[in-house]
Amino acid sequence: MRVIVSVVGRPRNSALADAIRDYETRAARYWPLDVREVKEENARGLAPDLVRKREAERLSDAVKGARLVACEVDGTAMPSEKFASWLQRERESGRDIAFVIGGAFGIAPDLSATAETRLSLSPLTMPHELARLVLAEQLYRAGTLVRGEPYHK
Repeated sequence: MRVIVSVVGRPRNSALADAIRDYETRAARYWPLDVREVKEENARGLAPDLVRKREAERLSDAVKGARLVACEVDGTAMPSEKFASWLQRERESGRDIAFVIGGAFGIAPDLSATAETRLSLSPLTMPHELARLVLAEQLYRAGTLVRGEPYHK
């Protein structure tokens, strides 16, 4: 089982990019992690629905065959312990799992509808780069919880 993180764009802020890279590196010690950055659509003069649709096509192409988890503000929230247990069960199933994080306008409804799980990383709306950092940290935390290591307090 691979954990795929498919995201729109690259982090623009270097400090945030460093933090993301740090937690993704840490998470990769526990889960076979595959990060796939897809091109961010140039939104100038385009309707948000069209931007979401084009980005969704790229996200979908990047995760074909994997169990899809859409990271969305109105998805299901899980405490870290429950997330770790859920992720471990997914690992045991042997199927790849793909977390998708949309761009500035979020995830297109059509892509969200195909997700087997809709996961909320927070009830707050946040930039997609920050959502990626939160997910990376939670993947790392889940690994430490599954192994019984002391990171989680």
